[in-house]
Amino acid sequence: MAERAKTTTRERAGKSLSLILWFAFSLFALLIVVVFVLVQNALVVRQYRESTLSMLREANERMTEEIVSSQNSSRLERQLISIANDYGLTVALFYEDGESVYGLTEQTDYSALAASLREQRDAGKLTTFLISEQDGVIALASATAVGGQPAFLYLSASMRSHLDLETGLRWLSVITALVAVVLAFVVSGFVAASITRPVTEITARAQELARGNYDLRFRKDYFCAELRELSDALEHARSEIAKADTMQKELIANVSHDFKTPLTMIKAYASMIREISGDNKRKRDAHAKVIIDECDRLTMLVSDLLDLSKLRAGVNSEEKRTVFNLSEEVCAVAERFSYLSETEGYVIETDVEDDLYTEANKERIAQVFYNLIGNAVNYTGEDKRVRVKLFRKGNNARFEVIDSGKGIPEDELDTIWDRYYRSGASHKRPVSGTGLGLSIVKNILLQHDCPFGVISEPGKGSCFWAEFPLPKDEAGGEGDVRRVRRGKEDV
Repeated sequence: MAERAKTTTRERAGKSLSLILWFAFSLFALLIVVVFVLVQNALVVRQYRESTLSMLREANERMTEEIVSSQNSSRLERQLISIANDYGLTVALFYEDGESVYGLTEQTDYSALAASLREQRDAGKLTTFLISEQDGVIALASATAVGGQPAFLYLSASMRSHLDLETGLRWLSVITALVAVVLAFVVSGFVAASITRPVTEITARAQELARGNYDLRFRKDYFCAELRELSDALEHARSEIAKADTMQKELIANVSHDFKTPLTMIKAYASMIREISGDNKRKRDAHAKVIIDECDRLTMLVSDLLDLSKLRAGVNSEEKRTVFNLSEEVCAVAERFSYLSETEGYVIETDVEDDLYTEANKERIAQVFYNLIGNAVNYTGEDKRVRVKLFRKGNNARFEVIDSGKGIPEDELDTIWDRYYRSGASHKRPVSGTGLGLSIVKNILLQHDCPFGVISEPGKGSCFWAEFPLPKDEAGGEGDVRRVRRGKEDV
């Protein structure tokens, strides 16, 4: 238990997904709030400045028109004050020497300002108006004439109220930002937890699966499509692993039984030779033959297990591939079963098209033919008839072995290739086997990338088939194309 806890601690030493998502969401929210506050303040200042300048220009135009058109000084003074009040501005009208034309403001000494404006006008810098921004005041000045004498119209607007408003707005933005950040932290925490909760659940179930618990199930109702796909993939993996585990246990049990039986017989007959038939040559030879037969059976079982292990591991999958005559090889393998015709009454019919070639490992393909024919012989019907066919099919050579046995149930058509498959124990098997023949066939054909399958119906026998590509110089047209999948054929 302590060791498992240490292992779990090591596995979770990195940062959790929930923490990473929470930090990312919170940081993103904080950046949005900060950018919003900065942009808001900048836009407010700019907008107020543009609005004030527009107001100053508009007031300047109206006052200039009044100065040009008005001939009554008292009326002009009233108009200028009225316009200034309309816009909330301060107005001054003074001559070049700084003397006020009217007492529009409390300030009466404009000599310094008038001198500065006169210099700019003489230098050509003051054309229509001058804008200055200092001490919280925006000012505008323009050159004009009153009663034929050069003068200057000076307008100013205070930004004190705006500055106070900006200060208050800035504090309000800071408070709003703090509240938004706190809310973002809380909300992002809930969002991160809701996102990572199913991931954590799937991880926990995957760990249980890794410990060998194949009874669990992965949910399929997650809100996220990616999580549903992950759950489906893990559920499929669980199903396949459970199936493989069952097959492995079944294989071990069957192989253990097949090892135990001949070993028991070898030991028993060896004891009989030593204790009973040692001096009786006939009995001794009979008992010795049983021992030899059982040793051959053990050798065959070990050989099949080694072959199956090598094929599944992909050992030597590309070695010794040559172009050879499939037709001759099928005939040669079928001939090896001729002794059954003489001793057991079996009929092996061959219908082989001549001179069909393929490029493959000749020994492995011969093993495919032998295992499939032997399987058909073992499971054919009472007529003891087996048909072996080889013919051109499109760009392939198609090999078929057809028996007249009981057939294979629909639910076993896929599994016969993957498990330690045998029929009932009472079935007579003229060809000795280990039950691994079809698994070996499957792995050989998979390594050669050859399609294969079985067509069977209960009570009507079975047809095991495989297709081998013809060499390019012998392949014809496209031929007819059927929709096939390994292990089965849709017809």
